[in-house]
Amino acid sequence: MRIGELSRRTGVGTHQLRYYEAQGLLAPERGSNGYREYASDSVAKVRQIRNLLGAGLSTQDIASLLPCVLGEAPDFVSCPEMLTLMQSRRQRLDARIETLTHSREALRGYIDRTENHATTTAGDRPWDGIGALQPGF
Repeated sequence: MRIGELSRRTGVGTHQLRYYEAQGLLAPERGSNGYREYASDSVAKVRQIRNLLGAGLSTQDIASLLPCVLGEAPDFVSCPEMLTLMQSRRQRLDARIETLTHSREALRGYIDRTENHATTTAGDRPWDGIGALQPGF
């Protein structure tokens, strides 16, 4: 099948399919006319790639994992270092989540203090109704 049909069958744009090819994730044949010709299993492979990207893996990670992938879900066969790679990615995600959670809580505290301060000082200063002091103050 050509790239347009693969795009239609997977919902992935042709530019993205070309990117996957450039990253070594897809390897279409070239017809005598120079057009890319994708094998019938390319639909499943694109779905595998999309699912793995959705799990936060990089295209470089996916390239090393694809030989271990079965099915669109995907499922994995045992490959050397595969589990270590995925555990490492999960640890990095956990660290990012922890950092984002800390940032969210700090921001929540600043918002609460600002709202409380605005409430307690609203009667002390003449505001113009849009958050600015009236002239002369």
